[in-house]
Order: sequence, then structure tokens, then C-alpha cells
Amino acid sequence: MKDININENDLSWDEWDELQSPRPAESEFDEVVDQAMSRRGFLGAALAFGSGAAVMGTGTLLSSTSAQAAASRFAFDPLPIATDFTVHVPAGYSWAPMVRYGDPLFSDAPEFSQTAALPADQADRVFGENTDGMELFEIDGHEVIAVNHEYVNLSVNLPERKAIVDAENEKAAAEAAAKGEEAPKKISLRPGSAAEVETIQKLQGVAVFEVARSENGWSVVVDSPFNRRITHLTEIDIAGPAAGHDLLKTAADPTGTKVLGTINNCGSGRTPWGTYLTCEENFNGYFGSTDESFERPEDFKRYGIGLSGRYAYETFDPRYDISQNPNEPLRHGYITEIDPSDPNATPVKRTALGRFKHENAASVIAPDGRVVVYMGDDERGEFLYKYVSNGVYVPGGDTSTLLDDGKLFVARFENDLTGRWVELTPEATDMSEAEIRIYTRMAASKVGATTMDRPEWVAVNPISAQGYCALTNNRNRGVKPNAGGDDTAVNGPNPRNENHYGQIVRWYPANDDHGSDAFRWDLYVMAGNPTVHDDAYGGSANVNPGNMFNSPDGMQADSSGLLWIQTDGDDDNEGDFAGQGNNQMLVGDPATGEIRRFLTGPNGSEVTGLTWSA
Repeated sequence: MKDININENDLSWDEWDELQSPRPAESEFDEVVDQAMSRRGFLGAALAFGSGAAVMGTGTLLSSTSAQAAASRFAFDPLPIATDFTVHVPAGYSWAPMVRYGDPLFSDAPEFSQTAALPADQADRVFGENTDGMELFEIDGHEVIAVNHEYVNLSVNLPERKAIVDAENEKAAAEAAAKGEEAPKKISLRPGSAAEVETIQKLQGVAVFEVARSENGWSVVVDSPFNRRITHLTEIDIAGPAAGHDLLKTAADPTGTKVLGTINNCGSGRTPWGTYLTCEENFNGYFGSTDESFERPEDFKRYGIGLSGRYAYETFDPRYDISQNPNEPLRHGYITEIDPSDPNATPVKRTALGRFKHENAASVIAPDGRVVVYMGDDERGEFLYKYVSNGVYVPGGDTSTLLDDGKLFVARFENDLTGRWVELTPEATDMSEAEIRIYTRMAASKVGATTMDRPEWVAVNPISAQGYCALTNNRNRGVKPNAGGDDTAVNGPNPRNENHYGQIVRWYPANDDHGSDAFRWDLYVMAGNPTVHDDAYGGSANVNPGNMFNSPDGMQADSSGLLWIQTDGDDDNEGDFAGQGNNQMLVGDPATGEIRRFLTGPNGSEVTGLTWSA
């Protein structure tokens, strides 16, 4: 463990990554400012251009005046900010909890307790916590939800262990005070036994369950045949170009085609054929080494795999000990496909979609029938990707290989508002097809992909050929390179140094074809605070004191083309974030540029996982 004086359990995943693997600062701030100023012509045009923030299919921006004059498509009055600990929605709407952490999915589930951990052999019989991506499927008249459980809060999941650790810390502090010494660093809360590790392994992953609506509202159908949990211990198939490669083989799986668990499941997606895509994000934080002298390979450093795992899995489960099983981390960081209609179907990791910190997966069918999947790599200075199948989707036909056999691309944005998708090929990267899928970040660096401000959710407009990506924030923009040493100076879609607010980039595929290699782009909105800043940090012109926000994260486009934007940012309501309140959900109309706040969440919460009933 590193010698620190903070509680690692209170850190975000990004902060934890920076603590474990600090990036070298290679750019002087003065040089960054000079570089930004040298691009003033472009930035002035782009920001004024983007100030209307809404671009039609032709690329012509609407002015703020014309946006105000246009008829609103919003069926609600916008909400003010909130700073309290509950949910708010507009007049005429209501909200209610449907399922909570510890609620049973099966009638044999243990009774929930706030003072005792769930038994290891029963922890996968309940609904987990820290939900993120979510989709609802209509299956033979039943409504079935699949939802991710991204991580755990040990103080909630292991209350008995927390009491022990708190007592030890209090005792150590008292002894130091009696001696007139400084208090020692606090012991971090971690599992203390294999059984506790198993409990939290089973609380994470994915929950699939049927829901039904009655006069009392929506609720879980306990014991529905659709109900299941996919956890860190569930057997999962590995498919695609990396399946069976030597890099994925372990003593437990000499074939390299079977793995236990899908890990740190963040955003989600759905396929046109009705399956759920769960996306592994911060998988690196689950691995560590019982040998402090273990020399990490370079690829571990690029992916942030360190010597100390966040939950001490490596102490009790050798599968997560990189000194014993160095190939195990290479078997995670993929998109996993789950069939919600068949609880006996084995989930499949689709390696053709690449290995990185997946946020979500937005699928769309190209005009020629090929399947296109857009994906963001949620880390500062990483990239935006696209997968295009070689085969075509035929409703009712065989879909088993559509996500295994295809081409993987990475985005390169030019400052003239054009861009192209660069294919990651053996010729371009000097890597094999399997290596490209396992070391996708390195492959993308080799072809000069554009470093982005943490690409989170991607959404595709269903009524117009447009894609959107939430670039949530990037305090390292213009300050230091990404983990691979790639340049992170300001660029077209990422035009602000030390970007604390985020923006949403939009692209228009050539010929309205998402399978095309070429596109045009603009900034749909730049988040900011116009009450604090009167420059680019104040945001684009469709951001005002009544709708301002920071850190766009989750996104969904509805059937009318409205863009629903969810945030996961700073909600302390102070300094640069004064007046922005809690995290929230807003709705944007791409046709007018108008954005309204629809929902505010409890203080301290992320707002994410939007889905609609059938």
C-alpha cells in the first residue's frame, strides 16, 4: 500500500487511478497558454460558431434568437437547481423508488440488514447497488430490465468490518495523542476474509429481472423465470479475434475462451436483436500483487493496473494477483453481451469491440445493413471508437457472430470541423488482429487518434444521421499527456485547457451513413458557468444561469430526437460550480438548441441509467 493520509474508499475511480499511477507532467502551463493563443483564430470561430450550439443536418447553426423563436417541443417547465437529498421532477410528473439495494429478486433471498454483511452464498439473490447503465426489454409480453452494478461501497456492504477498522483507527489515534504524536495514517477499509470478498464479488455485475406495473406503481416480479444475477464469479465465454490467444490463457483456462466475471460494469447498450451490452470500465482497480517487487509490463501502466487493488481481491483470490496470474487482467475490459430472454444463456465477451475502459455502447444499423457500435474510452486523453460488422443484420437471422467479425476504428478530428474514422489494422499498427483487440489503446495511439476529454456515453439520433459523445471533463487537458504519452494540447472538439465543465461533440457521417469513414463535426453544447466566467468557461450560448451544468455523462436520444443528458460532476455548489446544484438530467432539442433541466438528484449522487418502459 502507498503511504497516504486519505481514505481511498472516498475517492472517485479517476482520483484512485491518479493516486495509484500518477501521470508525469510534461507541459509547462505557459507553453500551453501560448499554444492556445496561437490557435485563437480557430477557437474564436469554433466557439462563436458553437455559441448557437445547435447545428442542423446541413451544418448551419441556428442563432440564439432563432432558437428562442422556435416552438418548444418540451412538455414541462424547467426545474431550478436543488441542493438537498431527494429527487425533483417537474409539475405533472412523479417519481418513486422501484427497487433498492438489498431488495430480493428471489423469495429465498436473505433479509436485508444494515449491521451485517450479506452471506457470501446468498449475496447474488438480491439487487445490488451503484447502478449505472440500464435497458428495458419487452419479451413475450413481459417487461425485463437489465441494469449494471458498477462497484460497491464497503462501508455499506461490510458494516461489521467497518466497525472493526473504525475501532482500530480510533485506538491508534488515541495512543498517538497520549504520546503527543501525530495521528498515524488511517487504515483503509478493505475485506478481511475470502468470504467478504465473495460477498462483494456477487453484489457487483449485472441484475436482470422482470418488472410489472400495478395500481401501486412499478415493482420487481420476485422469482420471475427471467430473474438472474451475472457477477464477478459467473462463467462467461470469450469470443472474437482475441479468443484463444496465448495472452488470454491462464492455468485455470488453458483455452483462453472462458473467464469468470464481468467487472466494473458502467454504461450499457442494446443490440437490434434484443440483447444487453454491459460495458467494463475501471476493471484495472480490481487487480493487485502480493509480491511488491513485481515488475509491471508497460501495457499494465497504460491501463492503470497497479500493485494494490481497490478491494484487496488479490489477497484472497489468486486470480486477481498479477504476480501469479499476469494474463488475467487481459481478459477484462471488454463489452459483454447478455441475452435477457434466456436466463440459462452464457454471457459472451465480444473482444472484436476492443479492450479499454468502456463507458457505453450505442448501436445503429448502417444503410447497407451492417451493425455499427460507437464506444468511448472513459479516461482523460483517451479515444472515441467505432466498430462496423462485416456481416449484415437480418431480423430473425443468425446474429451470433455480428459482434465478432468486423472492423474497429478510432476517431481523428480535424480542426476544420471534418474528421475520419481510422481503421486499426495490422498494417497500420504493426500488431496482430488479436493484439489490436487486447492492446486497443496502444493501437489507437499508433495511428494518431485524437485525445479526448474523457469520452463517456454515446447517443445516436434515431431520426437524423447524427452521433453525440459526452466529453465529461478533463483537468489534465493542456497540462500533461495521457497514460501513453500522447499529446493533450487543446484541439478542435476539446478546446479548453483544464476543462472542468465538459462538452458534447456531435458528428454527421458522410452520406448519412454511420458505416462511412468520413464525418463532419461540431460542438453541440459546451457546459460551463456563465455566472462565474465570461469566456469559453461560461459555456456556449444555449447555456444560461437557468440551465447550467457540468460534466455531461449519460445520454439517450428518444424516439422524437430529443437528447436527454445526465450529469456526474461536482455538486458542491461552490466556486467554479456555484449555482449549479446537484447532478441532474436535462433535455436538449437539437433542432433549436434549447436545453431545459428536467430532474435533479440527491446531493452526492450521479444521475444515470435512463431507460423507457415498453
